[in-house]
Formats: sequence, structure tokens, C-alpha cells
Amino acid sequence: MSCRQCQGFEDMFDERTVSRELTHYRAKGPDRTTRMLIGALKKEGIQDLSLLDIGGGVGAIQHALLEAGVQNAVDVDASQAYIQAARAEALRRGVAERISFQHGDFVELAGQIPPADIVTLDRVICCYPDMEKLVSLSAARARKLYSLVFPRDTWWLRIGFVLMNFFYQLRRNPYRAFMHPTRAVEALLHGSGFKRLYYHRTLIWQVVVYSRT
Repeated sequence: MSCRQCQGFEDMFDERTVSRELTHYRAKGPDRTTRMLIGALKKEGIQDLSLLDIGGGVGAIQHALLEAGVQNAVDVDASQAYIQAARAEALRRGVAERISFQHGDFVELAGQIPPADIVTLDRVICCYPDMEKLVSLSAARARKLYSLVFPRDTWWLRIGFVLMNFFYQLRRNPYRAFMHPTRAVEALLHGSGFKRLYYHRTLIWQVVVYSRT
């Protein structure tokens, strides 16, 4: 990932923005698609499994799955503000000792991160320029389940992404959003030995859970 995109993460998801998100999460719980992902994973049986949550944000997936029986979790996030918020929430819930927090680009850190039974990427691949590396390296660390939320591959969303990135450019924000082809994501996962267990889509998002065959 380029240094500009790294800086874009820190600028886009700064302490002020993340603080508002954490307040909303504490009041309302996870977003709808995150709840779908959590619910689909719970149905697969997660007792005593391990979790790798890439781009974990405020920690919604980690907290829900630890509460549901996951034994331990690793949270990797490119935003320092998100790491701080997720750690603060974990301390508040009394589960901080069961979570390892790592700040940085997962692709660059992947060689240092051990495999986990479950790997999650909730609205992450749309923030990353090199989808092939991100998906391939993260899938390689999933022993049982691999799950993600990412944008639908539609013409109107492609136009929306172009306009959104133009807005970021006008504001001199180095962050960029990326629309990666659904077929390319699926082909990488099938080639890595995964089959699809669950699929749901909203107007914008796709929620998918895969299992290793």
C-alpha cells in the first residue's frame, strides 16, 4: 500500500471521526451488514475458535464473537485511532487480555501474523488498492472460515466511487476508495480452496461467508 493511502487512513479515520463511531456503536450496536456477518458466523459454530479481524474498526466483530465463544482474537488496523478505540472498548468489556492489537498494513504485516480459524474483513477490500494481495494473504491465514463485507459490483456504485474519490481529491485527502470486481474476489477465494456458505446483499453491500473445503 502506498504511503499516501496509509496517510489517507489516518486522516480519514482520525480520533474525532472514530470517537463518533464508537459512541454510535455503544448506543446502537453494530451496523446492519456487520450484524449479518456476525450472525452468519455464529451459525457455523465458533466455540473455542480463534479470530483474525483485519480492519477491525471499533471492534464490533471481535466483541460479538468473543462473547459468543471465540477464544481469542487478533485485530490489525491501519488507523491508530481505531486501534485505540477498539482497545478502549475491549478494556471496558473486560476482554482486552484476549485480543492482540497490531497497527499497520496487513499485507506488510502478514508474515508476522499466525493463522486463525476465522478471518474477517468488514468493508476493508474497498479501502485497499491491491485486492489480489490482500485477499490472497488473508485467505491463506484462514483455517476454517473466511468472511467479508464489500461493495456490490454495479455501474451506479462505480460512478459513486468516482465522484467520491473526486471529492477526496478536491479536499486534498490522500484516501481513495476502490471498487474491485466481485468475480475476481470470488475466483481468488475459490482458487484458495474456499466454498461459499452464506450470501446476502443490500443496496450497496455484499455479505459473504466462505469455508475452507
